[in-house]
Order: sequence, then C-alpha cells, then structure tokens
Amino acid sequence: MKQTCVEHRPDILQSVNRRNSIRSKYRGGKMGRRIIGTHILLLLFCFSSVCSADDGFVRVVLKKKPLDRFSLTGGRLTEKRHDFEYANIQKFSLREGRDNGDYVFLNNYLDAQYYGEIGIGTPPQKFTVIFDTGSSNLWVPSSKCHFSLACYFHSRYKSSKSSTYQEDGESCEIQYGSGSISGFLSKDDVTVGKLVVKHQVFAETTHEPGLTFLLSKFDGILGLGFKEIAVDDVVPVWYNMVNQSLVQEPVFSFWMNRNADEEEGGEIVFGGINSKRFKGKHTFVPVTKQGYWQFDMGDFLIGNESTGFCAGGCAAIVDSGTSLLGGPSGIIAQINHAIGASGIVSQECKTVVSQYGDLILELLTKKVVPHAICSQIGLCFYDGTSIGIVDLPEKDLSEAETSSGFDNGLCSICEMAVVWVENQLALNKTTEQILSYLNQLCERLPNPNGESLVDCDQLSSMPNVTFSIRNEKFKLTPYQYILKVGKDPVAQCVSGFMAFDVPPPLGPIWILGDIFMGAYHTVFDFGNVRLGFAESV
Repeated sequence: MKQTCVEHRPDILQSVNRRNSIRSKYRGGKMGRRIIGTHILLLLFCFSSVCSADDGFVRVVLKKKPLDRFSLTGGRLTEKRHDFEYANIQKFSLREGRDNGDYVFLNNYLDAQYYGEIGIGTPPQKFTVIFDTGSSNLWVPSSKCHFSLACYFHSRYKSSKSSTYQEDGESCEIQYGSGSISGFLSKDDVTVGKLVVKHQVFAETTHEPGLTFLLSKFDGILGLGFKEIAVDDVVPVWYNMVNQSLVQEPVFSFWMNRNADEEEGGEIVFGGINSKRFKGKHTFVPVTKQGYWQFDMGDFLIGNESTGFCAGGCAAIVDSGTSLLGGPSGIIAQINHAIGASGIVSQECKTVVSQYGDLILELLTKKVVPHAICSQIGLCFYDGTSIGIVDLPEKDLSEAETSSGFDNGLCSICEMAVVWVENQLALNKTTEQILSYLNQLCERLPNPNGESLVDCDQLSSMPNVTFSIRNEKFKLTPYQYILKVGKDPVAQCVSGFMAFDVPPPLGPIWILGDIFMGAYHTVFDFGNVRLGFAESV
C-alpha cells in the first residue's frame, strides 16, 4: 500500500493582519508544533553552463531573466514548515576566511530572480532549481506528468534514461493555498556542481496546476533546510553531501550580487566560504530552532528610532527562497509611513484608534502592563500572561473566541496600537499628536496582496533601516530594500517589506530573504548549528 506524505502551503493573501488565520497555522507548546507557512516571495535561480576554473572548483554560469509583476506575485506560493523538534548535530570547526568548497555560481536580474542547475540520474538530466534554505526536499517534474500543461514547458525526469534509478513509489502531495503539487518519491544520483550525491530520494511531480508553475522559469526546488521539516522524513540533499563526505567542511555559504548590470549574480559554496566575497569578520549567532535556519535577533530601527516591536527580541529566519523581507504588520506600517508607501486605508484600524485610543493612552500612562491592555478593554482573548492560546486545542480556541465575541482582526490592531502609543509616549508627544500619528499609520497598513509602492524619485530621502543581531547593527539603505520592477519610463518601485504576522509565543518573526542576504554574505554553519553575517563586497 502506498503511503502519502502531505505538506500544506496556505496562501499569504489569506493571512495578512488576521490573527484568526495565523493561529490555525502556528501552533506550539504542550499541544505540539504545527506547520508554518512563510508565504513570502520565492527567490529564484537561473542556469546557463558549467565550466572548470584554475582553482579546481566548478563554476555554474547563469543567465538572466526579466523581472515583471507576475514574477513578483506568482512567487508567493513558496512553502515553509515549522513542524520540528530540537536535534543534536556533531560540532565541527569552521575556519573563517578559508577558500574551500565547491562553487555554484548564480546570476541575477534586478535583485529578484536567481536559478541554478543540477543533474539527476546517470547520465545527468539537467534541471533548473531554486536553492531554498526554507525547505528541505528536492522535487522536479516527472515524465509521467501527462495532464498538467506546466510539465510540458519544463524539463521532466525520465527514470528509464538513468542507469542509477531506484524505484520508491511512495506518493507525495504538497498543498498550496491555490492548488497542489503531487507525485511520488524516487531515488537516483544527484549532481550539484561537481559533487555527485548517491542514492538521493526526491519527488517526481505528476500534477502542477495553475499559471504559476506554467510560466515559471524554474523546474523544481532543492531544499537546504534542516531535516526536521523534510516531507516524509526524506534525508535532504545537503545532509547526504555531509554524510557521504563530499564536502570539506559541514558548511555552505551564499553571496548574492545585488548589481543587476553585472553578469555574475552570485554564488553558493558547498563545504566552505569564499573570503573574497565579504569584508571584516562574520557575526555568528546560534540557530535556536532547527527546521528553518532560525535565530534570535534584537531591535529593528527606522532611521535611528526603535519601532518597539522587537525591543525585547524577535525570532528571525534566513531564507534564500524568499526575495523580500517579511515582518510584523505593525513594523511594516511604520516603514510604509516613513517611506511614503501607498497602502489601503484600514477602517478597522481607524475604528480602534477612535474608540480606544484615549483609553490605551490612559492605561499606559497609569503603568498598566502593555500586553494586558487589549484584553482589559475587551478586544483580545488573553493577556499574554496566562496559559496562552497556543496551549489550547484548536477546536476549543475557536469556540471560546466565537462565544466570547472576540474579533481577531481588532485584537491584532489593538496590539499594534499599544506599541505605537508606547513609542510616541517615549518621545514625549502630546495626545493629539499621538492619535494623529496612529491614524497616519492606519493608512499605511500593507495592501491585501502584501505589496506597497513608493515613488522611485524619492529613494534618496528615505531612511535607512537597521536589524540588531548579536549587539551588532546590520543596516539596509533604501537602494537595498526597494525593488525596481520593469524599465523606465514605466518602472515601478516596490517596497521590499511584506507583512508576516505570527502571534506569541512563537512570534513575532522576521523572514530575512535575499534583500538582506544580498547586503550580507551569509554562512550556514551546519556543523556548529549557527549562522554568520558579514558585509558583502
């Protein structure tokens, strides 16, 4: 009997600013951890050829593809899971600055799309894939995919053409918010650069619905996350590279060239780092939850001012499968206000400000604990000090909220408003100034599809933003966090920030995609279970 492995990928468009939808995806504590969907834009990779170099490494030279609004929107279907537990990995020594490893070179178009090539089988059948640190499985289209048009526009794996193919046959399905990819597992050799991974289990997809897969330039995905989020407990490609002693050290590193005019778009080094791609030393931070490459970060600043949401710390995930930066809606609204981004006017937000703004101010002035305010005024289900929603069964939570008459959207807005008011009180603003500022932020809440447009002529006047990591400041300029889509005179500038809300205790969570990785060379130190960041050159 065939078993079925299932992974759910809900659409981000259904979850922005809605805690009720978020709660169903992020569950932890005593009731067990559940699936997380980051639902942010995919980072893509594009290949041309493989050539040898004088240093003995294999370089994969890549071609470019124009970025358009479809690419920006269609890539939101990426999956991420958060169904994992802690694991122990043997410690290794990473020698900073050593030029070792096998190189996979990337190319870049307008800072948003990168593809790379792998081979499957003997002789190798070529496929373009996304190298995604936010997932852990490898999948490509199958020659047995007959009823999905998308398969006919991409390379398809033919097991009959490979002398090293081994049948598995277990069925596999990956659920998206707008459809699903399904197929079955197989086993064969996988070639990445000059490395050949033996007996790798991967998925052959036989069903790829929707325009996203039809029009995409990539054939599949190669996950570089931890094994804890692998569908059906398949051993990831990276683990087999280490287990089969194919790499010099259990580490891989990314460099992404953000200059879209240069032919070389970036590189992945398996088994080492390239000291020519960064300056100074890396700031290393331990991975806190294995599954994603997740760590604890500190405050987030706009200009030189704290936004307040991460003053006590936030979780963050480094994800090469995400083009943009995902963060709490409250921070995104503040960023949009600071950069003049156009968003939808939230009537619910303004309703909270008009009806409860004065009361929030009064309670904060009276030193009421901030996280208890929204429950005290009747907009939230719990005050953050009790057992918490994550410890309640989903059915009981839903019934309790419904019977109590709580509106999860108003609760989320209330919690954002409390942090906004706190920041303004710290700046000694008057009541009138604070309420006016809150209404302005309401107007800057992100659009339902997550995009916010800015004036391309105003980039020089926009503020820098800063992530605090291990007491170090990692700055992004507007020229780094704004994406320019299309060409003049019809070019549009899109904010590189998207709303991504996760309630406590798992959240708030930041997703650091290629906008951040483009500015900072990133080391994924698997042996020591840590991440390293240094300024790219």
